[in-house]
Amino acid sequence: MEPAPLPGLEIRHAGPKAMAVLLGTAIIVAAFIAYVLYARGAFENTQRLVLMADDGAGVTVGMDLTFSGFPVGRVQKIELAADGKARIEVDVPEKDAKWLRASSIFTLERSLVGGARLRAFTGDLGDKPLPAGAVRPVLRGDATEELPGLIASMKRLLENLERMTAEDSSLNASFASVKTLTERMSGPGGALAGVLGGEENARKVITALDRANATLASLEKVSARLDGMLGKADESVFGAGGVMEEARKTVAQLNAALGEARESLKKADAVLADAQKVSASTRDATKDLGALRTEVEASLRRVSGLIDEINRKWPFARDTEVRLP
Repeated sequence: MEPAPLPGLEIRHAGPKAMAVLLGTAIIVAAFIAYVLYARGAFENTQRLVLMADDGAGVTVGMDLTFSGFPVGRVQKIELAADGKARIEVDVPEKDAKWLRASSIFTLERSLVGGARLRAFTGDLGDKPLPAGAVRPVLRGDATEELPGLIASMKRLLENLERMTAEDSSLNASFASVKTLTERMSGPGGALAGVLGGEENARKVITALDRANATLASLEKVSARLDGMLGKADESVFGAGGVMEEARKTVAQLNAALGEARESLKKADAVLADAQKVSASTRDATKDLGALRTEVEASLRRVSGLIDEINRKWPFARDTEVRLP
């Protein structure tokens, strides 16, 4: 015998109501999935871009292709190509395809911290657009690949540092030489002993310098005496009552005598000219007087030339100062 239902607990149309709740839940879930797909660009028109990389390590499906820090594409598939390279297929929305040009460069960067990144660089936005299905190489920038070379360089640097700081190294020998030099320079000989290698060598150099100074002093005395002698010689030759003055007086007297002779010859020439005029009627007398006058004129020219030559000779015709070195 079935128990009778409790009063007030009976639910009317429970079946349809449950179906309505289930249907609403399904609609909400479907709307949410559609919104997520729309947000992720599932319904956008895209074009395919194929990137070829030497190594696809770090690349995953769903990774973004960024341009200036913003995603412009998404990795949809990764596979190994026939030539052994990694083939990366990227879907680029048509609204973002304008940032990719035929001259764009694509890089795959892997840093020490974090995952890999696919990046696009476009230098000229006015270039031709990137065609759909284009295949472009990927430049790798892996910081971890430089670690072995960096470690090897540091190892060589440490080995060189150990060789430099060893007891028998050239650097320690140089420090020892500098120490020896400073000890010598702090001694009695000072810097000169340090440079020359010992106090004895420094003393020899100082002695040589003293002798050189003494020799220079002697030469100065000799030079002073020589200057005095030259002064006296200059005074004897060119001073008052000297040889040059006496010679000048003698030449002046000779010049006066020759001048008187020239005047006498001029008078004789005049007398002969008058005599020639008086005896013009006698042919023989004229010839003799003419010859005599010719001889007198020649003598007069020779005397005049001798006087002019004496006046031109040094140092009789002008005062000339002779400087001795």
